[in-house]
Amino acid sequence: MTNKFKLVTLAATAVLTLSIAGQSFAAASSFSDIANVIAKDKIISLQNKGLVKGVSTDRFFPDATLTAAQGIQLIVNALELNIDTLRFIKEPHATDYFPKANDDAWYADALIIAANNDIGLPTDLDPGKTWTKEEFTHQLILAIEKHSNLPMIKIIPMAFNDQAELSVSYDGSVQRALVLKIAELDAAGNFNPTDEITRADAAVLIYNALAYIDAHPAPSAE
Repeated sequence: MTNKFKLVTLAATAVLTLSIAGQSFAAASSFSDIANVIAKDKIISLQNKGLVKGVSTDRFFPDATLTAAQGIQLIVNALELNIDTLRFIKEPHATDYFPKANDDAWYADALIIAANNDIGLPTDLDPGKTWTKEEFTHQLILAIEKHSNLPMIKIIPMAFNDQAELSVSYDGSVQRALVLKIAELDAAGNFNPTDEITRADAAVLIYNALAYIDAHPAPSAE
């Protein structure tokens, strides 16, 4: 692990480059494989902001699935989470928070940042596990509610065709995502909660979440 953490009296910092695909560092360019993707404009917008990168210089692989590690790094970077003001008495490791993690993996710094920003990740997290749509939506909603000061509103739950497939523990956050239009149903009225989430789907959720945050800023402090 290439650690950039300072100990004891120095603020901890970490420099991360976001890629939904993990350790990809492809230069920004037009993706040749998203021309027919419905989310093309949103993916390009996120790319222009430096929030998503391709797995090569010109390919995004929109239909590839997303692992927990990739999803966490996407959320950390999209919400600009950091640990700049924290001080540690010893060097932090990803396995201090998530025993199944690898301290030498590319995602280790992102997991440390996520854990210290308390975005609701379970301690038994498996970084290599492919996330489902409901899992990524749940974690994204928890993170933005924790760190974006979203206004507290009473929502009316939305009914959808495959609601019975939704895990009980994710029901509330998925409902909030749907009501706030961060997530949406497909043409058949399904959410497809247990489907493995794709890179394109994750990009759309991130784009919509950031758009909602921009449109609903927290009240200014007096």
